[in-house]
Amino acid sequence: MSSEHADVIVIGAGLAGIVCALELLERGPRRVLLLDRDLPARVGGLARESFGGLLLVDTPLQRRHGLRDSPELAWQDWLAFGGFEPASAEPGHPDHWPRRWAEHYVHDALPRLYHWLRDQGIRFLPLPLWAERGVGPGEPGAARGNSVPRWHVVWGTGEHLIRTLLERLNRHPHRDRLTLRFGHKVEALVSTHGAVTGCRGVREGEGGGVPFEADASQVVIAAGGINGGDLSLARQHWHPDWGTAPATLLNGSHRFADGTLHRAAEAVGGQLTHLNRQWNYAAGIAHWHPRQPHHGLSLVPPKSALWLNARGERVWPPLVSGFDTRELVTQVCAQPGGYSWLLMNRRIALKELAISGAEFNPNLRQRRVLGVARDLLLGQPWLLDQLLTHSRDVAVGRDLDELVSKMNAVQGDAEVRAESLREAVARYDQEVALGAASTDPQRLRIAQLRQWKGDRTRTCAAARILDMAAQPLIALRTHIISRKSLGGLLTDLDSRVLGADGRPLRGLYAIGEAAGFGGGGMHGLRGLEGSFLGGCICSAQRAARAMS
Repeated sequence: MSSEHADVIVIGAGLAGIVCALELLERGPRRVLLLDRDLPARVGGLARESFGGLLLVDTPLQRRHGLRDSPELAWQDWLAFGGFEPASAEPGHPDHWPRRWAEHYVHDALPRLYHWLRDQGIRFLPLPLWAERGVGPGEPGAARGNSVPRWHVVWGTGEHLIRTLLERLNRHPHRDRLTLRFGHKVEALVSTHGAVTGCRGVREGEGGGVPFEADASQVVIAAGGINGGDLSLARQHWHPDWGTAPATLLNGSHRFADGTLHRAAEAVGGQLTHLNRQWNYAAGIAHWHPRQPHHGLSLVPPKSALWLNARGERVWPPLVSGFDTRELVTQVCAQPGGYSWLLMNRRIALKELAISGAEFNPNLRQRRVLGVARDLLLGQPWLLDQLLTHSRDVAVGRDLDELVSKMNAVQGDAEVRAESLREAVARYDQEVALGAASTDPQRLRIAQLRQWKGDRTRTCAAARILDMAAQPLIALRTHIISRKSLGGLLTDLDSRVLGADGRPLRGLYAIGEAAGFGGGGMHGLRGLEGSFLGGCICSAQRAARAMS
């Protein structure tokens, strides 16, 4: 058995682990051992594959566009959207620590996120985007979300964010104090006299792996959530709001996010909480070049597409993305079969359809200014062509009858009914023809979206489905895709893992998704998009400060 020695062990070289290691080097003469199970080429975890959006509050970028924001406004939005109870402010309430983390996040977002990232050399797109709006004044349903645009997208996506921070780490004046090990699977934590003093596991490779152990006075878990590497855990902790987990569930998380370190922390006394709070997406399709079992891609659903159930009936009230992601999942799970269809034509697809993440946004990922401008104005024809060519979840038809036949062929049954589809399309196209007089909820939502210039460019003003100049017709079969864990290890504001008695376990910390991005679930039931990457950074910074 090989052995390693350090002052601090950080388990997981995703965004949270990298930031924690970087901050530890900044804060004193500490020997840091950073362990990761993956290959060096994949360092950065799920953040590397992300679109790179962060929830930031009252930034110079917002002010430049005349947006009036404040930590107080963001805090009220977070309370409403997350669903925290008033009693959660009291010690001992299950949401006490999550609520405190949320409040600190919105106040830390400007100095410890925006300015810190700028100091690292990170830049953002010139216009903040508006995600998770919730509902407008007087609308029934879910609570309000972001009152103003707060989603700041890294120029270069999450891949550039990770590359930049890794470069800072590797060029740090104290780089000699950092040991970075790949291919190391941590399976258990070592506890001595009630304190966590190290970890053990295997170096994966030939021969099934070589055992290793490492010791340190402080151990940080930064190994992600529970619902990626093992979808059975996502099913086991499925939220009751969503009924029974659908038969088909796609994986949009990291293949090694399997809960191993959660179980290891629990074995030494750590408390797990809110594991049924998951952040999933309603419009996933199977990846045509999968890198893991059940690998899925998360679509950015076109606002002008019709969202249909398995029988070709329009889901009512109409589903529109950009307002309440969790509610979309709730409604799709309630549909027959637990999946849905997105119906559009080629013109709508070119203007509005996108796939989330760095992989399918190459111009933004590679920071090509003209390419990004062209994508905004003309869409991404190459992306649509790839999807139509390779995806097993797509049906294309010259008319509705042909499309129905293709949709049923994709699913392997006769569930989609031509009469239902024709009725849904005819009624929607009539509403489009009414223009501003339309009372259709989807048309009202689209009009609301287009009031913000960040949405206007990529949202059709009035797009009929049966537009002969915009053919062919396209239907995408979409499934629920598992993405993030909103619950995890319970932590205090120093990122120390708490035991069943509410006291910190000596020597053990948890950051990022492993801690529900802070406090064991700082988002509550819903996340204001961008607080995931932001939560990784904030929790890592707080852990490093506490250890120093």
